[in-house]
Amino acid sequence: MPNPLPPSNRKPVVLMTMGAQPRNGHAYQVMTHKYIMPLVEISDCIPLLVPTCCSTADLQQYLDLADGVYLSGAGSNIDPALYGQENLTPEKQQDRDRDLFDLSLINAAIAQGLPILGICRGMQEINVALGGDIHQKVYNEPGYDDHREDADDPVDEQYGPSHQIDLLPGSWFAELMGAERIAVNSLHGQGIDRLGSGLEPLAHAEDGLIEALHAPALSPFLLAVQWHPEWKANENSHSIKIFQAFGDACRQRRGLTAKG
Repeated sequence: MPNPLPPSNRKPVVLMTMGAQPRNGHAYQVMTHKYIMPLVEISDCIPLLVPTCCSTADLQQYLDLADGVYLSGAGSNIDPALYGQENLTPEKQQDRDRDLFDLSLINAAIAQGLPILGICRGMQEINVALGGDIHQKVYNEPGYDDHREDADDPVDEQYGPSHQIDLLPGSWFAELMGAERIAVNSLHGQGIDRLGSGLEPLAHAEDGLIEALHAPALSPFLLAVQWHPEWKANENSHSIKIFQAFGDACRQRRGLTAKG
């Protein structure tokens, strides 16, 4: 048997919640490869895939293992009942088990000071968990652009740069990116409307839609983005910086825990 690594050499463990996906009459819990690899290759962390179909009864045990939380995108929408609205997109898949698990996870992770990274749906979950709400159809909202991808395009084109976003001047995020304007992809029909308590925007699209946020009064590291930095992350300098920053925050958290 291999010798166990000393605590100082152990990589941070990051919770990644999975989502429901029906296949051939069977219920699956899934996590896409593209989300896992940047966490391993760039953040240098260990992913712990967490099923969301078994209630939140064991949530604290998962948190006891964790040095960070990473909330991915998904093909499903958050149940609008959770932010007090009727469902305007009944044709879209929902995943209420993930909704209920992740909303509890987010609040518990913030309470414990765990670093959090959210992407697309993950960003929207953070907003809803903290009392905010969502534009269910951004493309129908006056003044907003259509941020959806063209499903007929090749995948590389869908995930290619779509528009520019403006980062908050002088913010830590602009400093991290080394720019106050960057190009991002765009593959979402929903977006942030009213911000949840304690959340502040870090970037906006050209039409004013919030594209990145943080929670400086609530968390030592909480970053959520509406675009998909995980796509071919090793080929995008801005994506690399995001995943490196998250990994560094998780290592710092692990170091504090080990000392404690």
